[in-house]
Amino acid sequence: MTVMETTGTRTASCAAAWHADRRPDGQDNYTISEVAAFTGLTAHTLRWYERIGLMPHIDRSHTGQRRYSNRDLDWLDLVGKLRLTGMPVADMVRYAELVREGDHTYGARFALLKATREDVLARIAELQGTLAVLDRKIDFYADAERALALEGSR
Repeated sequence: MTVMETTGTRTASCAAAWHADRRPDGQDNYTISEVAAFTGLTAHTLRWYERIGLMPHIDRSHTGQRRYSNRDLDWLDLVGKLRLTGMPVADMVRYAELVREGDHTYGARFALLKATREDVLARIAELQGTLAVLDRKIDFYADAERALALEGSR
């Protein structure tokens, strides 16, 4: 059973849609190496996610091999987006726990994601300021290059 299936509630909306074009048509059963290829994560990272509770309840084959589903891939896509926000792993694990606990945790999930959104907006503002400085420097050097070129052509 996956994170997305443990509650029996409407949790599919908790994960962003995976890039379906990366998955084989009609398949819903993937090995760890296939998931690593789809996601760019290493098998070691996937096992670690499972160990820390970020990807619990991965189904196993009769031989004990991990078997991931499309819902697991959707969850990993969301985890990847959360990583890009800079969300700490502990907060991602907490979010996964809240999802597993069910619909009554919507408020806590909302608060966690809203705080992360505020952090992202602050980082975007900081990066926009940094970009403005770079643009000014680039303009300065472009103008200086043109001035030197004009002087050289006289």
